[in-house]
Amino acid sequence: QVQLVESGGGLVQTGGSLRLSCTASGSIFSADRISWYRQAPGKQRELVASITRDRGTNTADSVKGRFTISRDNTENTVYLQMNSLKPEDTAVYRCNAIDVGSYNVWGPGTQVTVSS
Repeated sequence: QVQLVESGGGLVQTGGSLRLSCTASGSIFSADRISWYRQAPGKQRELVASITRDRGTNTADSVKGRFTISRDNTENTVYLQMNSLKPEDTAVYRCNAIDVGSYNVWGPGTQVTVSS
């Protein structure tokens, strides 16, 4: 069973950057899709970005042009590069990996706080 752990969160000022990492305990090569979600207090969970096995990507309109998702299968890691951060990006960020018919797993999350 694949397990995921996020890292790279923290406190940053408006306009700053962070790079989140989602590292898998096993191979993510077979994962159909790996996604980053976020949830702020009192708000619904939001899909931020996703990347398929073929490296096709999808990014939410709210972060388009600022966030970039990428994957390194050799490192079993998916990254979320976040630039030009805004206070409204403050949330717990979690990654999710799906291999249809095999697994659907979540990491525990990492806190991102953007100060104004």
